[in-house]
Amino acid sequence: MSTTEIPDVTVLAAIDRAERHRGRPGVPVWLIFEHLGIPRRSRRVRAQLQSLVQDGAIEQRRAHGVDIWVLTPSGRGRLQSAGRVDLPESPQHREWRSARTLAAQEIERFRGTLHDTIVEASALLSDAPGSDVWFELAGRLQSAAWRLGSAIYCLHEWMEPSDDRADIDDHISPADLALAPRERRQRQARRAGRRNTRLWQDADSDGTDTTA
Repeated sequence: MSTTEIPDVTVLAAIDRAERHRGRPGVPVWLIFEHLGIPRRSRRVRAQLQSLVQDGAIEQRRAHGVDIWVLTPSGRGRLQSAGRVDLPESPQHREWRSARTLAAQEIERFRGTLHDTIVEASALLSDAPGSDVWFELAGRLQSAAWRLGSAIYCLHEWMEPSDDRADIDDHISPADLALAPRERRQRQARRAGRRNTRLWQDADSDGTDTTA
């Protein structure tokens, strides 16, 4: 796609969607490229951005030492006049789809790991091992249970995101309203990182707490 000319209105649509998903005006160039589905080194689009600045469709600003591009009222008018503009899959939708696919592939293995760890813990109850054995086992139990919970969330509870708005995990569930404030805060805190499938890696090896 990087070698094919991209219509100006498609670039404007990518900036508009990136702004909505970022939650504030102005997006860096690498994020524009992600929403266009092209490599970050595309010189053609970089030149196109400068042309759109000259045309008054976008404005280039500086924020925290980084160049960002913002749609102007003129640019938004051009985008609205164009009607529907097709874009590649958005980064947030791709993240949801990838997490869902990985969860479907791994969830039974996660169940098996947790089951085996619980069986091991049950057997140790009659062996009276030293405290270090239990501390190590506690880490593996927590890791296995958390990882299974994360996979269940990604597969069954994470709703497919809409491109109309940012898909941000606020760790809130409607059922939380029935809880006391302290219990609600504790439950929401335990949900931190539940979308991050990178935390599933190497959890079988050393009992490290993947939720850190």
